[in-house]
Formats: sequence, structure tokens, C-alpha cells
Amino acid sequence: MIQFLLNQELIQTEVHPATTLLDFIRYEQNLRGTKIGCREGDCGACTVLIGSKAADSVRYMSATSCLTPLANIHGKHVVTVEGVNLAEGLNKVQQAMVQCSGTQCGFCTPGFVNSLSGYALTCESPTAEEVISAIDGNICRCTGYKSIERAAAVVAQELQHKDAQQPLSWLVENKFIPDYFLEIPERLALISADVPANSGQLPVGGGTDLYVQKHDELHGLELDYLFHHPELNQIKVNGDQVTLGGSVTVTQLMEHPFLLERIPQWHRFLKLISSTPIRNIGTIAGNLANASPIGDFTAILLALNAQITLLDTQTQTCRNLPLRSFYLGYKTLDKAPSEIISQMTFELPAQRLFYFDKVCKRQYLDIASVNTAISLQMSADQITEAHISMGGVGPTPLYLSATADYLIGKKLSVQTIRAAEAILQTELSPISDARGTQDYKRLLARQLFFGHFLSLFSDSLTMQELI
Repeated sequence: MIQFLLNQELIQTEVHPATTLLDFIRYEQNLRGTKIGCREGDCGACTVLIGSKAADSVRYMSATSCLTPLANIHGKHVVTVEGVNLAEGLNKVQQAMVQCSGTQCGFCTPGFVNSLSGYALTCESPTAEEVISAIDGNICRCTGYKSIERAAAVVAQELQHKDAQQPLSWLVENKFIPDYFLEIPERLALISADVPANSGQLPVGGGTDLYVQKHDELHGLELDYLFHHPELNQIKVNGDQVTLGGSVTVTQLMEHPFLLERIPQWHRFLKLISSTPIRNIGTIAGNLANASPIGDFTAILLALNAQITLLDTQTQTCRNLPLRSFYLGYKTLDKAPSEIISQMTFELPAQRLFYFDKVCKRQYLDIASVNTAISLQMSADQITEAHISMGGVGPTPLYLSATADYLIGKKLSVQTIRAAEAILQTELSPISDARGTQDYKRLLARQLFFGHFLSLFSDSLTMQELI
């Protein structure tokens, strides 16, 4: 039996655990404020808040309910737009939307309200930039966004005096959330820790890839819910080595102190990937196993020379292989049906240089035309180690071994980079498709490759020299 809190109500249900949270909210609970839009996590109309126990408090995040299996919210607090309504009048987020004319047809409004309410619950030092980022997964087809951005700025201003010691009480007193939120930590503690049976052979993490591809099929299947395996939900650091569990989410990785310290701009790089609600529930292993030729995290981990561990769920045996050997052909993996990615491991020495970039038609929630990452080790001006990846330019995510091999041992110079780019072009095999022509993708590959060096060595290189 799945148990969770839905707004103020304790839910105990035998509904199939693979049912999406969106369908349960609307059709089982008749809460119609959560809208059905794209069913692919793109529009944000179905955004809810999900609160998880964290010590003596509850940590909330925004999430796309259309991609969230019901089993994943066992023991959590789910908040719909009905759940942020005050007993009397509008809450501060809703007031800001009205004050700034942030709604027209209203279809998208509940998603925006929930995303901004989630920001109010989680922010520590509110800024205009951060509050705009909190709604990067919500689309509006009416307003042109400026009125919504003004409403978000009002929310950020109202949050300037948020009490860091008693944040929940402050939010209640200042009419951001209803007072029942104060009881949630105690109520969640009373829910049984027993989780739904994981009897299925098809693994699912956050569902952000699988439910897009197989939405109608999954509702009746028995799945293996990886979020219910605590050992898969950890990030471990041992010296310079980082080990990610298979169900670690993008947000967990994005906020990890060690990575933020070791990789300058790490937070900015990961903000280029998807949107806040997707990052909150999407897993790194899921991005790898989806086998997209242009998976963003595949590019990042290839450039970090990652190794993966595959666990056979039937025999409970493991095997390790380089991520670069995992992709055998288009959507073809060196993986048995009973295997899951249980770990991803990479080394991150203190002096490693890393850069990631992508080109796509819109900033958030878009698949890139080309994405690429690079990591380098330097000794003075000599390249001692190099790893380069690129997506969107072949049938699989590419580890550019010939280009990397050429760079190793070379002195950093304009001539070296130009020669490496010529080799890089021999490793690519782009096709013309909806995201660009072959020639366009080759041009992007060239410019992005040069861009890595211009960004990492801005004091010694200029674009004019390279071109």
C-alpha cells in the first residue's frame, strides 16, 4: 500500500504504483488545479511540490507530476495548488500574480504558483535571478512572461526578510503557506517506512525519460522503483574519487559541495540541463541508459572519463566498464536486460580543468543540436591528460579518443588547437535533421571546441587567433 500526505489528507491507496501522480491527483482525488498539458515534462502545467523528510524538517522541491510514478512519493508530502491556498484570501505568491497581471487564460498559473511557492520554501538568500530560475520549467502561452517575471521579483522582494532559523514559521506568519505545513514533519514520521514491492524487471528512477517514451505502457507494468533502494541514492567522495549511486538526481549533483569547489561554474553548467522540476527528479543513470546520442550527462561523464558499474538484479553480480565502451550503436548498450547502472565513478584532481557547453534553440528544456565537454590536466603550458566528448554528431555519444590522444603531451598553442580540431572533424559523422544540417553541426562542433579553450585559457588565447 502506498501512503503519503496529499495537501492535508493522509492517502492510503492500492492504486497501481506505476500510475502517474498527475492521474492520481486529477482522477482519483478530483483535484483539477493540476493540469494535463504535454505529459512530457515540458510545459510545467502539472507542477506540484514534493516534500521529503530531512532530519526534523521537510525539504520541498518542485516536480512534474506527469512523469512521477505514484510509488516514488510513498512517505512524502505532495502539495497541489489547492494545498497552498490560505483559509482566507490569497497567499503572497498568488497576490503577486494578481498584482502584476501574471495570468491570462490561467491554464499555466497553478504550475507557476507551485514553482514560486517551492522557491519560497527552499530559498536561503533570495535574488531576482534565482526566483526566475525557479520557474524555468513553466511555460505560458499568453502573457509574454514579463508580467510573471515581475510577479516573481515581488516574491523575491517579500522573501528578503525570511527567518533563516525558523523559516517555516516565518512563511506561515507572512502568508506564503497555510499553517498546516507546521504539522507535516510529525505527520510524515508516522507513515510506515515499508515501501511498495519492487517485483518488476523494468527499472525506473525519476521517470523523466521512461514515462515520455512509454507512458501508456507503464501504467499496467510491474516496475522496479530505484528510488526505494537507499544505497543507490548516495554521492560518496574518497580523496579525488567521486562515486554516484544510480538514483542520484541532477539536483543532488548540482548542489554537491565537493563538485562546486572542484569545478568552477559547475552550477552554471548543470543549469543548462533541462529545468528545475526535471532536475529535481531526473537521475544521472537514467540519462545514460536512455542512450540518446545527445544526452547531456553522457557528454559530461564521458569527458570526466567515468567508469560505470552494472549490477545484475537477478544474480546480484557486478561488472565494471568505461562509460565510453557502454554505447555499441544507436540506442544499443553493452547491458543485459536484468542489469542496472548501480554506480558511476570518476576522478577529480584539484587541478583538473573542465568545461561543458551546448547549443540549442531555447535555453531550458531543449535537446541540444550539439553538446560537448572537455577535461584537461596541465603541467605549466603542456597538456598531460585530455578527455573530450561530443553529442549530436554521430549515432552514439562520442568520446573523441583520437583528438584527446593528439593533445596529450602537446604545448598549449593556437597551432595545437587548430590541428586538434582538424582531427576532431574526422571523428564526427553528423546527419541533417530537425536540429540542423550536417554542415551546421560541424560548424558548431568547431566553435564549441574552440570555445572550451577560449573559456579555460582566456588570458592567453583569443578567438581572432583561432579563426
